[in-house]
Amino acid sequence: MKTDFRFVALVSLAVPFCLLRAQDKAPRPVQSMGTESGFAVFQTKCMSCHGNPTMAGRVPDPATLRQLSPEKIYEALTTGPMKVQGQSLADGEKRMLAVFMSGRTFGSAEQGDAKNMPNDCAANPPMADPSEGARWNGWSPDVTNSRYQTAQGAGITADQVPHLKLKWAFGYPTGVSAFGQPAVAAGRVFVGSDIGYVYSLDAKTGCVYWSYQAKGNVRGGPSVGPVKGREGVKYGVFFGDAHANVYGVDAQTGQELWTKKVDDHFVARITASPKLYDGYLYVPVSSSEEFAAANLDYPCCTSRGSVVKLNASTGEQAWKTYVVPETPKPTRKNSRGVQQYAPAGASVWNSPTIDEKRHAVYFGTGDSETEPAAKMSDSVMAVDMKTGKVLWYYQAQAGDAFLGGCTGPEKTDNCPTENGPDLDIGNSPVLHSLPGGKSIVVAGTKDGKVFALDPDKKGAVVWQAKVADNPPGTPMFRLSGIVWGGAFDEKAAYYGATGGGITALQLTTGEKLWHKDLAEPGKRVNNGAAATAIAGVVFIAGTDGKLHALATGDGSEIWSYDSSRSFDTVNKVEAKGGSIASIGPTIANGMLFIGSGYGVISGNVGNVLLAFGIE
Repeated sequence: MKTDFRFVALVSLAVPFCLLRAQDKAPRPVQSMGTESGFAVFQTKCMSCHGNPTMAGRVPDPATLRQLSPEKIYEALTTGPMKVQGQSLADGEKRMLAVFMSGRTFGSAEQGDAKNMPNDCAANPPMADPSEGARWNGWSPDVTNSRYQTAQGAGITADQVPHLKLKWAFGYPTGVSAFGQPAVAAGRVFVGSDIGYVYSLDAKTGCVYWSYQAKGNVRGGPSVGPVKGREGVKYGVFFGDAHANVYGVDAQTGQELWTKKVDDHFVARITASPKLYDGYLYVPVSSSEEFAAANLDYPCCTSRGSVVKLNASTGEQAWKTYVVPETPKPTRKNSRGVQQYAPAGASVWNSPTIDEKRHAVYFGTGDSETEPAAKMSDSVMAVDMKTGKVLWYYQAQAGDAFLGGCTGPEKTDNCPTENGPDLDIGNSPVLHSLPGGKSIVVAGTKDGKVFALDPDKKGAVVWQAKVADNPPGTPMFRLSGIVWGGAFDEKAAYYGATGGGITALQLTTGEKLWHKDLAEPGKRVNNGAAATAIAGVVFIAGTDGKLHALATGDGSEIWSYDSSRSFDTVNKVEAKGGSIASIGPTIANGMLFIGSGYGVISGNVGNVLLAFGIE
């Protein structure tokens, strides 16, 4: 109740000052719109007051508001102290704002708790060592981010894939975006959700061992590993949330061990999987700032992408490396008199890659938000594993200063003079060893370019290739390229494209081996979700909700499943599938797991985790 009273007191003071600029619009269901739109509503309607330094102490700042539940924020805008200001917002805008600021969906606090589910596991026996047996930790079963599961780890052969059948489905109560990458260890599935809960489920049956409620939604795949110095605790589960908090919880019971906020910016967030290696977590930090910072009431821009190293047993920070090393400084005031800042941007929204031999960590970076564009934006970076010192970087696109809402007549003087092409490297770089022992680091861009770098020559280019053609003048929103990344086996890389289809590239030269279109004639499907490979098979999904299994030799289809429908779930939650546009399948010990319903920015929403096994 202390938080509630504080909020009412602060927000009551805000009433005389915060006059929201808005016109009533026809309400739309919040489920049909991306939750990122909630930030645009906040920037456009609220930031001039709640983000104004001169209002400090009189109104709650954005960081304070983000600690509240969506119900409390919505209540303030509809029947509470912000009712007057809320009248200028459509109901859908209020709900989007509440969901974004809280990082959780309505009703999730109670309905998402495993204690209120009918499928609790009859017992919770001591976990086996997660380092033994089949497992898939975080974004990939290996630290090189190949998204390749060995034959022993997969427990599924190419001949068995056509016999995959749905074994169980689990519904996220009140969820609208099943974007959590499942992890598998010791016969259990660990998965985060857009409702702010992380679940531990039995891999074979889907019964629930426990749930843990984070302070915001959890997109990245959890990692499971040993914990030291905690009496009675052997193994921990580690993950990050939409408020840039990182957590360590007991893998056996779900009890919290520690939390650490790794960035204080009010829209800093963790969208990708922290990488667990040798007792440390390497945590990527992103932000939501660029989505609507073109709004003239917003002091653009001050967020900086980074990677943070934490002790997995304690949460203690070892180092933090910013993509933009300089602290943003005041530059000019815009036409509304709001102070502007630079440099900024270059979020990290992919899971870092570990190079054990060179003691290095690799990751991709996003675009800049202000001019001039940062020198390490749109790059692959290599940093020293022990110190975080930058070893080298390769910039795939220079001068990419980009803000959402900066095209056409809506462009404001917050915007870069020339809005960039938005060519973030959002996919994890993949470290691969070629025949003869030479190593390459491979990544791709949103316009379909793939490049291999030499880590022994400070990122010198080994080869370049394309998986998609974009004629000159192609609008940004129609670009076909790479977003979430590929899967690698011994000979080839397999990349799905946002414009549709999947392409296999030979790893020594970048030569195109084959391409497979997956959409029906005349239709466009985004196949930019992450690929997953096992021996002889690559899996790729799309915004149409279809999951495909293709032969790695020629791309011929050997199995498919349409997840865009309703499901009966083990926890009796109404659930449906939708677009699969970010995560790829997790495969371990004869089972395949994938969430269906990616509704963050666009696509068909859904709230289901699907588990497949051999018939």
